[in-house]
Amino acid sequence: MNNLLYITANSKPEHLSSSKTVSRIVVNRILDKYQELKLEELDLYFQYIPRPKYHYFSSRSAMIDNDTILKLSQPEQNEIQQMIQLCDQFISASIVVFAAPMWSLSFPGIVKDYIDSIILKDKTIAFENNMPKGLLNDKQRTFIYVQASGANIPFLMKPALNKGGSYLLNIIKFLGFSSVEELLVDGTGTSEEERLKAISKAKDKIDNLLNSVLFE
Repeated sequence: MNNLLYITANSKPEHLSSSKTVSRIVVNRILDKYQELKLEELDLYFQYIPRPKYHYFSSRSAMIDNDTILKLSQPEQNEIQQMIQLCDQFISASIVVFAAPMWSLSFPGIVKDYIDSIILKDKTIAFENNMPKGLLNDKQRTFIYVQASGANIPFLMKPALNKGGSYLLNIIKFLGFSSVEELLVDGTGTSEEERLKAISKAKDKIDNLLNSVLFE
């Protein structure tokens, strides 16, 4: 193992964010168990995340060559370099803990911009017979998604009501992660009492979740 990448997608400070509060506990418990891990933190709201433009690519998900990059404006060159750096950071992680709230049955839009920035040909994906395949099955990788939502989502309704979580977990599995888990902080409600109760319920699930995940 090497890096633990902790990604958050909520502009609230940690003490006001249910997903950040619970995911911080997850991160700390992993670090307590595997003290050799190097922690990297990425806050999608306070780190610039590019919105990829069509002329950054020579074909599907394939970045243009260096000579073509140098012909772009400096701000666009900076955006491409930022995408490459974000992708390399993601690839280097053995464990990714990703925290976000549910917004409009999905996640904040900045999450999709991030995913679009790290899906790059010959880095995270390749094409065989014009079909994409993930490249991140070269080692043990674990992804834990911590999502907070105001309502309690019935299990049978999750595919219809939790489209963001389903998309994110599916794309991570496609990329080749060995273990993909989610921890839902459901029922944060409209009052602080409801929120703290939801956080407490989620905290009680952390140890079982971590014991079921392969980190090595």
